[in-house]
Amino acid sequence: MSALEAPIETPIVRIVDVHKSFGAVEVLKGVTLAVTKGEAVCIIGPSGSGKSTLLRCINGLIAVDRGEVYVGPHAVHTLRTDSEMVALRKDVSIVFQQYNLFPHKTALQNLMMAPVQVLKQPAAEVEERAYALLKKVRLAGKEHSYPGELSGGQQQRVAIARALAMRPSVMLFDEVTAALDPETVKEVLLTIRQLVEEGMTSILVTHEMAFAREIANHVYFTDAGVIVEDGPPAQLFGNPQRERTREFLRQIL
Repeated sequence: MSALEAPIETPIVRIVDVHKSFGAVEVLKGVTLAVTKGEAVCIIGPSGSGKSTLLRCINGLIAVDRGEVYVGPHAVHTLRTDSEMVALRKDVSIVFQQYNLFPHKTALQNLMMAPVQVLKQPAAEVEERAYALLKKVRLAGKEHSYPGELSGGQQQRVAIARALAMRPSVMLFDEVTAALDPETVKEVLLTIRQLVEEGMTSILVTHEMAFAREIANHVYFTDAGVIVEDGPPAQLFGNPQRERTREFLRQIL
């Protein structure tokens, strides 16, 4: 089979002409992008450019005003019922800048809550998986620690493990290192790098440009609610085509 005849892989995430406004403020102004299975995509851009809103549209936390959002078999823009949303959240997990852990629950209990209470999975099976996930994010021995007993970086790794406990097909990361001090950023990025190298489909909103350059298959630069430029990281960071991209990168690199 020639290269021209090679089949084109169907994207696992597909966003088509998505618009979203909050009141009179138009935050997304016709965003289109696609992510294939196993791909790591980074979305960069100035604050207020719509990056976090886009992630929330992907996992159904925010309803789009116009356009289409697909994640695997889910047409997210059409979902209305709780059962439909639960099915979607099983396939796509999001990790926020704030850890959002339950302070009165241990790390292990935080991981187990959604699979047991929402997905109705057997507690013994979920507990075994939770232990394995905490080990995976290098927190073995912290299973019975409460969030207040953990550093910010450790709490964020618990949050990542909690997202993985749902066994998602897609992981969304929303500026997960923004609230961390420089010493703990490295551990969190190492955890994400490991997931990407294992083939987890990942979409990351990040200000960590060196990290984006290293791990991304594709980078999107957004500004004022539109995608200004996108491409492989070597191209976008090394030879940006748009003046707005060059201006942004000059300020942060």
